[in-house]
Amino acid sequence: MNLRGRNKVSATFSMSSMTDIVFLLLIFFMLTSPVITPEALDLILPKAKGKTTSTQNVAVSITEDLEFYVDEEQVSSNRVESVLKTKLNGIEEPTIILRAAEGVPIEKAVQIMDIANRNKYKIVLAVKPN
Repeated sequence: MNLRGRNKVSATFSMSSMTDIVFLLLIFFMLTSPVITPEALDLILPKAKGKTTSTQNVAVSITEDLEFYVDEEQVSSNRVESVLKTKLNGIEEPTIILRAAEGVPIEKAVQIMDIANRNKYKIVLAVKPN
């Protein structure tokens, strides 16, 4: 076998190994991604460029039916502030992740932002990456 034939065999072997690795990584991420997602609610979030990198302390979700959830607990809109105060009591640099479904009136999101502003909580709006 000449040198050219040997290079073709070695290149083919390298590509098949790379394909196996990519395939295994794909299976790994498909199996683990549902476990990693901490939110129990399946909301369709607005799209935006960028990525949320903040540490999450509490998630506030607003569904299309205007139901409010603090983490997985459904609460009425007038109890959101008291539940947040209880959950974030004693936490250094408390952070709220606001997950408003696409189509939720802006007034509902502003209501949560106002609660965060009054209590000096950091708030991050969750979006679906573009």
